[in-house]
Amino acid sequence: VLPHDPATRTARRPGPARTVMFAFDRSPLAAVAGLGIACLGVLMMGHDTPAQTFVSDRDVAHEIAALDTRFQAAVERNDAATMAGILHPRFELVLGDGRRVSRDELLREARAGESQYERQVEDAGTQAVRVYGDTAVVTARLWLKGRRASGPFEYRLWFTDTYVRTPQGWQYAFGQASLPLR
Repeated sequence: VLPHDPATRTARRPGPARTVMFAFDRSPLAAVAGLGIACLGVLMMGHDTPAQTFVSDRDVAHEIAALDTRFQAAVERNDAATMAGILHPRFELVLGDGRRVSRDELLREARAGESQYERQVEDAGTQAVRVYGDTAVVTARLWLKGRRASGPFEYRLWFTDTYVRTPQGWQYAFGQASLPLR
């Protein structure tokens, strides 16, 4: 019998965490590569796999991909309530110039509407999710376009978002954003 995780109501496989990366690209080559990765994962599981159902790393990766996309959409709308529900209480974002932004600062900026976004979306085909047990890491290229008090802005950047599984579910705990791409 697998240990039960009450936070997600799923059974978890005992033993060392498997590290798996999933890139969400809908091209035929990506589909074949994904099938190959899935087959390799099945082979790596060996014969000790219990008959009980468990949540796969692929399922977790899809859940995290959707959660991160939902977070970006909430930022675009300045939806502080949705952002607060996703952010870990000790969240921190490190910007490309080294500045740090706390959870409270990010939520205050959203509530005040300091940035009005026309776009705050991940570029299609750039998102990749890596699962490490109770931690998941998302990387993607983000397109930002809008207006601040200082004037209009439009740029792209790369980011890394780290999610952790908590008793309340998956939460966005740490982010790092590159400088704007030239």
